[in-house]
Amino acid sequence: MPVASTVLLNRLLARGKFRHAQVLLHLAELGSVQRAADAMGMTQSSVTQSLAYLEQLLESQLFHRHARGVRPTEVCQDLLPVVRQIVSGLGAGAEAVAARQQQGQGMVRLAASGAAINGLLLPALAAFGERHPRISVQLRELERDELLLLVTSGQADLAVCRRPTVVPSGWRFDRLVDDHLVVVCGPAHPLAGKRVRSWSPLFKATWLLPPVDSIARASFDEVVRGAGAAPATHPVVTRSLSALVWLLRQRPLLALLPYRSVRAWLDDGLLATVPLDTGAVLEPIGVLRPEQGARAAQDRLAEFLLTHAAPVNPASCAAAARA
Repeated sequence: MPVASTVLLNRLLARGKFRHAQVLLHLAELGSVQRAADAMGMTQSSVTQSLAYLEQLLESQLFHRHARGVRPTEVCQDLLPVVRQIVSGLGAGAEAVAARQQQGQGMVRLAASGAAINGLLLPALAAFGERHPRISVQLRELERDELLLLVTSGQADLAVCRRPTVVPSGWRFDRLVDDHLVVVCGPAHPLAGKRVRSWSPLFKATWLLPPVDSIARASFDEVVRGAGAAPATHPVVTRSLSALVWLLRQRPLLALLPYRSVRAWLDDGLLATVPLDTGAVLEPIGVLRPEQGARAAQDRLAEFLLTHAAPVNPASCAAAARA
């Protein structure tokens, strides 16, 4: 007879241990009782007993046993995402306590998009660390839906990203910087720094494309359709900025990307632009912060960003391209 979920929950709360979660994860990842025991510093029999106890609590088999090790059952696969969140949450909690004990002024869990990190956070966080060395900042790079999910689930204290279509309830968006699309290439590309007045000469080049669901890709496809062009494209399609930068530097390629996403590489001379007014203005990048209940460390970082994160205005770059 199936056991009610409330019964299973009460059992786990009363008799489950965090160690059981760790055993479950290691067994699923390593596929072997012996390897899991070695990784956790336990004996093989202790791991076996912990697994048996957990299966007894849940009244479900969690692993198939076979000659070469263990394999998660469907029940275990359903359970793993939740267990990973539990262990991750414990890690974040330990970091928060350690930050308070060691540094005294707390910790800020900061989620940010790639454009926000490369476009303004790299210098801003370095300066913030010098100004507030006793505040620990844990930075996670995420994009769009994942970032907003982290915010709405309470796993982020602040977020720096593009203005969302709908700001989560209880949060507010404060604009930091504007952004627009630029045509970028490696510094050795024949078109690097060469002023062009239209897209036509650029369609003769080979293009490196971001994924089809990205803002840059949608804009590029619209330009191509409007011009009736069919430019050559590189076979690699990626969202990885490090991969995009490497390919642009190693191959004679062009890419249409947000200025803020590649600003750090442009500033260092590792990438160059083809001066062209793309006419593509993007949603601004800003900070998402709670309307109420923010801790002092969160407020300090948010206010610091609002005061100090005002680098080059992309509108001036667009104006220069039109000149």
